[in-house]
Amino acid sequence: MNAMSDSPKPNTSQAQHVDTYDAREIVKDGVQARILLDEQTYYLRITRAGKLILTK
Repeated sequence: MNAMSDSPKPNTSQAQHVDTYDAREIVKDGVQARILLDEQTYYLRITRAGKLILTK
C-alpha cells in the first residue's frame, strides 16, 4: 500500500481565504515600501533580480 494514499486530502471547501496583493502596487516607487506591524517598522524591497526582501 502506498503511504501517500493514507494521508488525508485537503478539504478545499474549508480553506481560508487569503488576500492577494501585487508587490509592485505596494512598492509604488519601484524600490521600497514601509510596513507597520504592532508599532514595528518593516521594509519590503524588490531587488534588481525581481526578488522580495522583508527587513526590520
